Amino acid sequence: MTTGNQSEDHHESFRDRLGTVGEGGKRIWIYPKKPKGSYYKKRWAVAIVLLAFFFIAPWVKYQDEQFLLLNVLQRKFILFGQIFWPQDFHLIVLGLITLIVFVILFTVIYGRLFCGWACPQTIFMEFVFRQIEYLIEGDAHQQKKLARQVWNFEKIWKKTAKHAVFFFIAFLISNTFLAYLIGSDRLKTLVLDGPLPHLSTFIPLVIFSGVFYFIFAFFREQVCLIACPYGRLQGVLLDTKSIVVAYDYKRGEPRGKHNPLEDRPLSGKGDCIDCSSCITVCPTGIDIRNGTQLECVNCTACMDACDTIMDKVKLPRGLIRYASEKGIAEGHNKLVNARSIAYSVVLLLLITLMTSLFFFRSEVEATMLRVPGTMFQEYGPERLSNIYKVQLVNKTRNDVDASLRLDNHSGEIIMMGGPLKVPGGSMIEANFLVVIHRDSLKMSSTPLKISVYHDDRLIDQTKVTFIGPNDIDKK
Repeated sequence: MTTGNQSEDHHESFRDRLGTVGEGGKRIWIYPKKPKGSYYKKRWAVAIVLLAFFFIAPWVKYQDEQFLLLNVLQRKFILFGQIFWPQDFHLIVLGLITLIVFVILFTVIYGRLFCGWACPQTIFMEFVFRQIEYLIEGDAHQQKKLARQVWNFEKIWKKTAKHAVFFFIAFLISNTFLAYLIGSDRLKTLVLDGPLPHLSTFIPLVIFSGVFYFIFAFFREQVCLIACPYGRLQGVLLDTKSIVVAYDYKRGEPRGKHNPLEDRPLSGKGDCIDCSSCITVCPTGIDIRNGTQLECVNCTACMDACDTIMDKVKLPRGLIRYASEKGIAEGHNKLVNARSIAYSVVLLLLITLMTSLFFFRSEVEATMLRVPGTMFQEYGPERLSNIYKVQLVNKTRNDVDASLRLDNHSGEIIMMGGPLKVPGGSMIEANFLVVIHRDSLKMSSTPLKISVYHDDRLIDQTKVTFIGPNDIDKK
């Protein structure tokens, strides 16, 4: 999507380089002006909700368990109060596949809406670190002035204060991530004990804090431009029907400075007054009027800036708005159409399927295997036995008193080591014998079905093989 009053060379020249890199390859530091407007207020509301959730969730308990826990070391995961174990790995894989399909379809319809409204990089950068920068150093022009200023007392204390707060917040973010990984109770113990007894945890924590500090203090928008794979994906996922932050070049071109005494339509000028407000607020340093670009994170800052200018010059809002390239070219500005509705229904079905599989899985999962290296044993003169190992995973928070029963064969199950009592949210292993009369066996390898019951309620069923002597096959 390109404008109509620029040379063809200029149309594409911006695509040959990053807006944050100069001719000699030197970094061009971006000083975006603080946005103002309705979209910015809405993004603030979303950011507050997401930040509050991120910092509060690890400390919320549900039935004496952490509400969200991703304990990789102990292989215990709690998502929104539901406990997941390694036995649920197939659900995790299915969830990831569903997420990938969701991302593809969502991006095809709505572009990089996630990047501008919900991406952690954007939320932390624009609504935490950037706000501190505005508070200490001032708006864009004050920051530029400070950067050019000699190292005097004002510059030293402002830069020192800013980076000290930056590192403190990075350290706080790292601790919050750690609470998700090892649990908030464990984190509280580490903090109360101090760093010296737990150097193996404290040193990596400081390193990760340094990484976060570097990203938000120095690397900044380069994450979106260089490191983020999602930004690269949009180049192949977007099409002319995708809804993105777009400049209406048909309405805006040809550009011309504002003159309150002239009639712009009669003068042949478009609505764009070439004020560059959309550029000064852009956190990635692009000119949205050049068309859809990989650097655009759809943050809507240019939309707010342009609407403000349109209000001042008494022209209609929406020169920069959410729209598709096809919609602007053809003059159809509907955000909702048959395509977006159909894809949205598919997304809703995918979310419903994934949610159903996660929350309607079995409460107790049993895995039974014959103990490796063992064959049959004689259990008295007329009976044979096999020894098995059972692993029971209790995915609930209630204790389960389990019992095993043979379903498709006469015989007896003898537990070794006492009854099967599985505490809530835990896993136990036990050995048991299956004893079967020799005469009831018809073959040397007999399939068995063993059911797991709790209070006479069937909670799981699995299959095993009973091994007997080879001469049984000759009967």
